[in-house]
Amino acid sequence: MTTIGVLGLQGAFREHIRSVEASGATGIVVKKIEQLKEIDGLIIPGGESTTIRRLIDKYNFLEPIRQFGKQGKPIFGTCAGLILLASEIDGSSNVHLGLMDIRVHRNAFGRQRESFEAHLDIEGVAHQYNAVFIRAPYIEGVGEKTSILATYEGNIVAAQQENFLACSFHPELTNDHRITDHFVKMVEKAKKSLATL
Repeated sequence: MTTIGVLGLQGAFREHIRSVEASGATGIVVKKIEQLKEIDGLIIPGGESTTIRRLIDKYNFLEPIRQFGKQGKPIFGTCAGLILLASEIDGSSNVHLGLMDIRVHRNAFGRQRESFEAHLDIEGVAHQYNAVFIRAPYIEGVGEKTSILATYEGNIVAAQQENFLACSFHPELTNDHRITDHFVKMVEKAKKSLATL
């Protein structure tokens, strides 16, 4: 059985577990570094990126998560998780994990009261996907190895680069599990590939 961890330091990790299990994988909440050895893929949920980073530093997760991704194990960053994955953050000289070749703009769609829903076509994943945006970032630019999966009003809101997946919205807040299912398939594919090495 494929096991996917959800980083449980802050954010809607229980909702992500529900979505992972609805997609046919086993979900566990990751609160200790040692748990990274038990999982095949990792979701970094939404929340507040600076708070999550502070907790990542407090519990010494930064380098172990980086190594997890560099080994070829898939990581899915949603909303704040997208910011944590990015190699460049607009208006900031600091990055977090720096694993994904994307440049992000924080709170790009406004504050909490400007939260909204939109129907998106996510390439190779879903048609008319109902996406929930809450204080969402967007991706301003991508590297040549990064594929743009979805845009909203001309702004990039979902992208994939090899074993990394990122979106601006909160897939765990709906009953539409298609993007989580896409990530589960990415994890299953990577698991088979790593098993042959």
